Amino acid sequence: MRAVHSDIRTSSWAEINDRLSEQGIVGANGLHITENEMLAEYGANSLRAHGFKASSGSHTARLKSLANYNFIWIEEAEEIGEQEFTTLDDSLRTVKGSIKVILTLNTPAKSHWIIKRFFDLHPTAVPGFYCPTLKSEAKDAIYIPGTFRDNSANIDPNTAARYESYKHTKPDYFWQMIEGLCPETVIGKIYSGWNEIDDVPHEARLLGRGLDFGFDPDPAAVVAIYWHNGGVVLDEELYQTQLTNPHLAATIKGQPDYSAPIVADSAEPKSIAEMSGYGLNVIPCAKGKDSVNFGIKHVQGLRVSYTKRSKNLKSEYENYAWLVDKKTGENRGIEDPKCSNHAMSAARYGLTMFAGENSMYDPHQKDRQRVRVSVTRQKLVKNQSR
Repeated sequence: MRAVHSDIRTSSWAEINDRLSEQGIVGANGLHITENEMLAEYGANSLRAHGFKASSGSHTARLKSLANYNFIWIEEAEEIGEQEFTTLDDSLRTVKGSIKVILTLNTPAKSHWIIKRFFDLHPTAVPGFYCPTLKSEAKDAIYIPGTFRDNSANIDPNTAARYESYKHTKPDYFWQMIEGLCPETVIGKIYSGWNEIDDVPHEARLLGRGLDFGFDPDPAAVVAIYWHNGGVVLDEELYQTQLTNPHLAATIKGQPDYSAPIVADSAEPKSIAEMSGYGLNVIPCAKGKDSVNFGIKHVQGLRVSYTKRSKNLKSEYENYAWLVDKKTGENRGIEDPKCSNHAMSAARYGLTMFAGENSMYDPHQKDRQRVRVSVTRQKLVKNQSR
């Protein structure tokens, strides 16, 4: 298994085929292989490739068909969400042999659910990195750590030398991906320096909200944005799946000052129109070439706090990262598509519009008139052409 079904073909499936060919057990007297399904069968036994998702960005796959399997190998398990793993774990119920689940992965950051669920962390001599050990209460689990040195017989010397050189050229990548230590933060973390506070300060002023549409498996996310002492405060108001637009509108209208402008994903014009029909002041965000990177840079220039109850926003903030090549450690300069970014996107939509020197509004101005959609669209054209 992998997060995305199609990724298996060039990774674990290719490895399995190589091992089967070496053993000479494919054909009339051995395994029957169906390449297009990535399926191997022998009598009543079968080996099947299965993804948590059929393709990148698609919905989570149905896992009921795995109920009779008793051996699961999840490759790149750090890419799997806790809910996805729990759904799989709960679906395995065969009594035809003991059930075993193997997770192979690069050590993720300390905020990852696998670390929190299975490991204790111990400080090391390397600042910002921890040595993971299996928790004593994880009695049904076995942890086998390792590095490339354990496979030195099959590693080209030049490759091994390059790995070692990363200690000086890419130290964060070296200690996590080469040595297997657990980092304080993810490689390529996009935002830093945000502060957690107990609640929205009483004197803070609501600027508006950011909205990222979703249904299932992606949640809809609503983040309220406040101005306070020269910085912004983010407060997660909604993070939920399977909400129709009427329910979403009703939830927002249950919040204080729901007439404040709401900046939403412009890729959902039908939903924006429907939400506006329910009496909400919904504004499409500006999108265009490099608009995501522009928005990220804008947010990086702000002083940001978030409330303690904003648990999903906090989780996304801690794991929101640039896409980094796992083989070279190179930053691709785009969002990692495997990162949850629903609250991050909602916040970015609103912050780009409401806060900072390039924003639509001057947040220092106390008596700010609510701008209706017709006026906003004219200003969006200016922002997008910048």
